[in-house]
Order: sequence, then structure tokens, then C-alpha cells
Amino acid sequence: MNSILMLRIRILHSFSVVFLYWPASSSYSDIQYANIDERKRKRMLSNRESARRSRIRKQKQLEDFFKEVSALQKDNGQLSEKINVATQRYIEMENANNVLRAQARELTERLRSLNSVLHIVEEVSGYGVDIPEIPDSLMKPWQLPCPIQPVMASTDVFEC
Repeated sequence: MNSILMLRIRILHSFSVVFLYWPASSSYSDIQYANIDERKRKRMLSNRESARRSRIRKQKQLEDFFKEVSALQKDNGQLSEKINVATQRYIEMENANNVLRAQARELTERLRSLNSVLHIVEEVSGYGVDIPEIPDSLMKPWQLPCPIQPVMASTDVFEC
């Protein structure tokens, strides 16, 4: 019973679809339907072409982004290498400066020691010995009493 009812519904539906799209008797409506179909077909073709151009444009943008990422990664690697070299040179210079500071302290201490020996010799012998004072610049090397001269640096100092 149920299957007969379903069959009747399908038949009724197919007839309604047929009558819905049944051509009208006048030639004017045929032309009107043809114009609508032609406009619809042109719009579909235009939309497809527009979508194709959009996909091509997006693909090109994606390729450009990948090229830019690659170039930026390369630049980043080069900069990292330059930073590593500069850091290594800084550490070497800092170590050399530490050695020079230690040597300056040691020499200053020796000079003090020699001056104290000269004071003792002066007191014991009674002779006037010219004992130079330890200049403060040895204790503060950044305040050297030298004329200010420009420091010339070559460009290869900063190249890696």
C-alpha cells in the first residue's frame, strides 16, 4: 500500500515538472527563454573565467610569498652568522683588554714597590732621591693626559 502511494507521488511530481517547463505556445516566450538561457550561459562562463583568474592570481601571490620567505630566511642566516662572528671578536677583544688591565695593575704595583724602596733608600742614605709619583692615569686609564687624536679604523675591522 505504501509503495503504491509513493509511486503515485513520483508520477504526479514528474508530471508537474513536465508542465512547469512545458514550452509556451507563443514564439515570444521561446525567444525570451532563449535570451535568459543565453545570459545565464554567458554569466556562468564569465564567472568561471573570473574564478580561474582569481586562482591564478592567488597562486602567484603564494609563490611570491614563498620566494620572500626564502630570501628572508637566507638574510636571517647571514645576519646570524655576522652576529656570531662579531660576538666572537668582542669576546676576544674583551679577553685582550682584561689581560692588558691585569698587566697595568701589575706594573702599577711594581712601580709602587720600587717607589717604596726609593723612599727607604732616601731615608737611610740621606740623599735626596727624585721619586716620581704614580700618575693617576695608570689607575684611571680613560683619563690619560694625552692630546685628543682621532682614531682611524679601517673598514675591515667590522667586516665578517
